[in-house]
Amino acid sequence: MNRLIQIVLLCLFAQSALAADSAATSAVRNVLAVQKDAWNRGDIEGFMQGYWRSDDIRFAGGADYKYGWQATLDGYRKGYPDAAAMGKLDFDLIEVRELNPDVVYVFGRWHVARANEAAEKAPHGLFTLIVERESGVWSITRDHSSAAGG
Repeated sequence: MNRLIQIVLLCLFAQSALAADSAATSAVRNVLAVQKDAWNRGDIEGFMQGYWRSDDIRFAGGADYKYGWQATLDGYRKGYPDAAAMGKLDFDLIEVRELNPDVVYVFGRWHVARANEAAEKAPHGLFTLIVERESGVWSITRDHSSAAGG
């Protein structure tokens, strides 16, 4: 009888772990959806709400990296000074994996479509994110994005 109880408890534990994974990855997918919507409205500040508002956030792109929420915002403003330059953002989330209940890893593709720009010239690339939950809030703490066009 003890063996049966152990099996039942193990099954219940496995189910709750899967539910936690699903909740974490769903929350992170939501953060990215909110970011995409803000970007597509031309709202860089709204887009930045998905990032950890800390001097410890790290953003890497091309041959450079920077620390800090404000430095990351300034970089986006420089590269995308207005709604026309921002265009319309889309993501292809290739992998969203819970590393632990408070940390999710994301790997994917990004693409920006702009009016009057040929699709083959449109900015696009890959990204890897670490998204962490602190005090119940999910935020991107590490972003490594590559650019292949634009």
